[in-house]
Amino acid sequence: MRYEQRAYAHVKFLELMAELYENDFEDFFHRLMCSRYPDFLDVRTAGSLGDMSADGLTLHSRRLYACYAPQTVKPYKIREKFAGDLAGAIAKRGGQFDTFVFVHNDRRGLHPEVTGLLSAAASNTPSLRFEQMGVRRLWQECLRLDLMTAEDVLRCEIPIKEMTFGIGMDDLEPLLKQLQERRREPDPFMSLPDVPIEKLDFNQIEGEEREDLLRGMRQSHLVDAFYQGTMRELEHDEVAEGFRVYYQQMRREWPDPEDVLWQLRMYVLGNAQPRPKVLRAALVVLAHFFERCDIFEAPPAGWQPGLDMSA
Repeated sequence: MRYEQRAYAHVKFLELMAELYENDFEDFFHRLMCSRYPDFLDVRTAGSLGDMSADGLTLHSRRLYACYAPQTVKPYKIREKFAGDLAGAIAKRGGQFDTFVFVHNDRRGLHPEVTGLLSAAASNTPSLRFEQMGVRRLWQECLRLDLMTAEDVLRCEIPIKEMTFGIGMDDLEPLLKQLQERRREPDPFMSLPDVPIEKLDFNQIEGEEREDLLRGMRQSHLVDAFYQGTMRELEHDEVAEGFRVYYQQMRREWPDPEDVLWQLRMYVLGNAQPRPKVLRAALVVLAHFFERCDIFEAPPAGWQPGLDMSA
């Protein structure tokens, strides 16, 4: 899909997340996961057996999924749902899964109650792994779909015509806002983070794009500061995964590193012309994920410019 199509699909996806609850959300989840994973089993209820405390199972990765998508989120209801689904899954499907995944539709991110429940469950049940799957991760699965499959999952036609979007990932808006408020002109003599400059050479990033990333690296610590704290760190991991997924797609579609960076800027900002201070904030974000190696490849050990590693 082109950028405009992905952006349009994201808008339709967020609209669905705002209106799908209970069984309708579960139906969407089944459509998406069946499209993504051949080994996904969309468990349906069966008379007195119910669904045996599973809304989905993957055979190879051995994950059990429990969906929770109420219209009104209440902490005590979350506790009841989580505890009931986990206890039921262990009792009724013991030996069928190694990872328990709590799936939810909260667009605001991970509810504090869920954080505590996952942490306590991991401590109390060390034989299992625990994950959450919210709006960010569901969208990352959608990103991997081809056009026809995405239209089927989202239940809409995705037009080809060009459109303008003023923001790329709305999850990044708070980060961009804070960077604009806290960012100052970087000290040109400030030492760069401990990231090998060879990565820029290895990925053939030159000229203005190279200078943009180098300037951004001098302020990328502001991104780390933004994501400090337990809940923020979980969000950081999800945002990083989004960058990795999008970068991998762009790398396949655009062989020129300059074009890849152009697409990544649109991923952050949209395809409308941004204000200079917004663009500068976005470059800091890209530099941060470049340093972490979420975007672009790290050179192999021993690599040097001009050295043919295959020789």
